Parts: sequence; structure tokens; C-alpha cells
Amino acid sequence: MKTQCTACGKQLKLSAKILESVKKLEAGRSIRIKCPGCEDPIVLNSSMLTGGHVAETEHPQPQKKVQPPPGKAAPKSIKPPAPPDISWIEAGVFEDDDVIEDVPLALVLMEDGAQRDTVVESIEGIGYKTEFVKDSREAMEKMEFVEYSAVVLQSGYEGESLAVSKFHQHMYEMNMSRRRFIFYTLIGKEFKTLYNLQALAYSANLVVNDNEIPYFNIILRKAIPEYEELFGPITEELRLQGK
Repeated sequence: MKTQCTACGKQLKLSAKILESVKKLEAGRSIRIKCPGCEDPIVLNSSMLTGGHVAETEHPQPQKKVQPPPGKAAPKSIKPPAPPDISWIEAGVFEDDDVIEDVPLALVLMEDGAQRDTVVESIEGIGYKTEFVKDSREAMEKMEFVEYSAVVLQSGYEGESLAVSKFHQHMYEMNMSRRRFIFYTLIGKEFKTLYNLQALAYSANLVVNDNEIPYFNIILRKAIPEYEELFGPITEELRLQGK
């Protein structure tokens, strides 16, 4: 009986002793011999004596490499990043670099005193940060580089009436691409509080009489939302169009 190794193709001639052993095998039983060519094991059974089957080499079946689904990378052993430091939660403090400030600025042109203190307290009470200047010239210079959301000017600042005020003239002549984003308030004894027609005549958004300064906070809480409701959609649309 001759058989062939399916691994290396070598023809094998079985000895009489091996054939005798194969003949004695019960159905379903087999023996293994080593191929002299490649040394792989060869399976022999009694059916080979009558059927003429070629002996099969007992190779371990190669495992198919599992491919990852399309669009997904093969899983890798990656060390996950450490959890964030949350010690600041209990302490209640964190680094200043982590704070994003978007607080609107207000420029106040009033002489130092109780009236200015009331106005500043009212403005800061609704979320603005106030700034002061030493004179109108400094105010106009700062406005070239700083975007103020609100400006307050009191009539008589630096002893000048609005008719000759350089700062008021500056606001009056300001390009509308900037002016429309500034809530301009005028305070003085000549004004009638919340009188929109008078504010329009002075190119302002709000006028307040000196006598109503103690109620400035309430006045702002009424006037600013009305202004934003009326002009907010318009200014936003103009901003988006770059105007």
C-alpha cells in the first residue's frame, strides 16, 4: 500500500508491520505515523486498504484572522487617560485661565459723588462692569479700542452743557455700525425720565431726570429689555450681514 503526504507530497510505502496494524483497526479508529519528509503526522485507518484513499496529514486548521468591521480600527490595548482633577469643586476655586469672561462694559461719565455711586451700583446690579475716565478726551480715546455696551453721560459733566459737549458730539457723529450696539443714557435736570421722544431728539436710548437717579436700577430694568426687544432682532441681523 502506498500513500501520499498531503503536506509535502512525498510518496510513502508502508511496511508490512504498519499494514498489519491498520488491518486490525476497528471501524472509526485510526493510527498516526510521522512523515519522513516533513515530519507532519499522517492519519491511517482500515478504510484506506479498500477505498484507496490518500492519507491525510493531520495539520492544525489555521485560524481565520478576524477583520474589524468597515470603518472601525482593530482593538488595541490603550491605556485610558486619567480622570480629571476635581479637587477644586470642594475648595470652590479654580484657575483664572479657566474662566471665560464675557461681561458687558459700561462707561460712566459723571462727577464723583453720591449720584454716580447710585448709577454705578444700579448698572453693576444688572450685570455690567463699569469704567471711569478722567475727562471726555480720555473717554473718546478709550472708545477707539474698547467696545462698550452701555454709556452714561450726565449733562454738565466737566461743566459743559450737552450743546457744547465734545463727548456728546462724538456719540452723535459715531458710525451706526458701532453706535447701534451701545445703549446710550443721558442724565440731567432738563430731561423727562423715560421720555422716548426726547431721547430720540438727543440721539440717545434713554433719558433720566436727576430727581429719578435713586430709581435708576428700576428704570434700567424696564428700559433695556424694551430696547433689546425692539432693536435686538434688527441689530443681530445687521451684525450677521456685516453692517
